[in-house]
Amino acid sequence: MNISEIKDLMSQFDQSSLREFAYSNNGESLVLSKNDTKSAAPETQPVVPSATSVSPASAESVVEPVPTPAAESVAEGDLVESPLVGVAYLAPAPDKPAFVSVGDRVKKGQTLLIIEAMKVMNEVPAPKDGVVTEVLVTNEEVVDFGKGLVRIK
Repeated sequence: MNISEIKDLMSQFDQSSLREFAYSNNGESLVLSKNDTKSAAPETQPVVPSATSVSPASAESVVEPVPTPAAESVAEGDLVESPLVGVAYLAPAPDKPAFVSVGDRVKKGQTLLIIEAMKVMNEVPAPKDGVVTEVLVTNEEVVDFGKGLVRIK
């Protein structure tokens, strides 16, 4: 894949409603994402086709996550896991406060966050009364089934 093909794909991806796009062919891979994921340490590495050079401006958009070992959690409490795959929202709207934050007391059934899947907003309720000791996801993060979302003690 040459640089003009990559730039064309990036342009088409930018104009589409897709949030993520991945492509692999003959050992070359390209991953594009519009999801804002924040991490404490840089965990991404540019993916550059072997026979092509990519300008620094376009290299920022062409990244692939590098797997790292999961850090041991220091917070106590029961883990609330994602019941489905989707996008996690920590607040009911962008201009509203988060449903819960660390230190908040919650009641069984209280909404902890929302997961959007297939344009449907699914509330994730607290499984028990307790105190939120840890929020394990960021706003608009894509979550998989079974991923830890919140800890409640």
